Amino acid sequence: MSPTPPLIAHVIHHLHIGGLENGLINLINRIPETRYRHVIICMDDFSDFRDRLQREDVEVIAIHKKPGRDPAAKWRLYWQFRQLKPDILHSRNLSGLDALLPALLAGVKHRLHGEHGRDIDDLDGNNRKLQWLRRLHRPLIEHYIPLSQDLERYLTDKIGIDQSRITQIYNGVDTERFRPAPIGGTMLPVKGFSDADAIVIGTVGRFQSVKDQLNLAEGFIQLLEKYPDLKKTARLVMIGDGPLREPVLERLNVAGYADLVWAPGPMNDIDTLLPALDIFVLPSLAEGISNTLLEAMACGLPIIATAVGGNPELVIDGVNGTLIPAADSQAMAEALKQYLDNPERLKKEGSEGRRRAEEQFSITAMVESYLSVYDRMLS
Repeated sequence: MSPTPPLIAHVIHHLHIGGLENGLINLINRIPETRYRHVIICMDDFSDFRDRLQREDVEVIAIHKKPGRDPAAKWRLYWQFRQLKPDILHSRNLSGLDALLPALLAGVKHRLHGEHGRDIDDLDGNNRKLQWLRRLHRPLIEHYIPLSQDLERYLTDKIGIDQSRITQIYNGVDTERFRPAPIGGTMLPVKGFSDADAIVIGTVGRFQSVKDQLNLAEGFIQLLEKYPDLKKTARLVMIGDGPLREPVLERLNVAGYADLVWAPGPMNDIDTLLPALDIFVLPSLAEGISNTLLEAMACGLPIIATAVGGNPELVIDGVNGTLIPAADSQAMAEALKQYLDNPERLKKEGSEGRRRAEEQFSITAMVESYLSVYDRMLS
């Protein structure tokens, strides 16, 4: 009888639609069942996003932690670890730090922590309180995995982690699933958005302050008010849900451009919708390594992204896209205008993005990198 594979307990804030969550599910789905078992522990809760797991042996547990200090949640974590007996704890981001002490007390020998992006209260990484909180947890963590070089520098320079305890791993993208539109193009399921002369600007993400879709909306409004002839061709697609969705759409409606916008809410067929866009925009105030940005690159789309976090590691300005300052709607409008004026640039930069996705951000390389860290910890 073959030995039971080691168990990894992945602790995250919640399992809803999001980049971190998508990356975790991609990782679990691609690790051979003979190598590792998995359990996902959500500090908050989970949604039907868990249905994307392709392995039936992966349990998803909700701790239902209350906002702020919740000692009872740590006791629940402790007893979960005592029952599960994981070989490795893999916590992620700020909320995952709460799992480290319960795991230590429960006898979890190997504790790994991932940094996937900035906290909403610490967009530039200079929040002293959060720096000290992470320093306080340093002795409980055996190894760190930041998703970007930007986050790696944060760990070494601000948190004081030795380079030997860090392995930086980029997210990977499935370039077979996410690929450019076939000959003849891909149609969007809305009238006027797949016409031959339409140029479709799109974004995908949860409508929350850090993603700053309002900046894209403002840039789109400024573009059309300054160049009214573009109303004939410019279209805006905003996919996702969240607390700021209605305010963003109301702003576009008040400006009189609701008929030029398609906002269908959350969608499960992003791989079929992205190739129907002409330009992908990521207007975030902070980012780690965006899964959706990588997916757009794999679909052969030129990128307009804010020059924050890990975005400059994916988007080379003038090569496969354009980097602009965060929260600058005028810069957004100007960048959009440059692409609308130059269709050849769309094709050239889109092709270069596809090449970078294939050569530098493969999902196979990502999985092998994680496996190497897990194997090394257990050995």
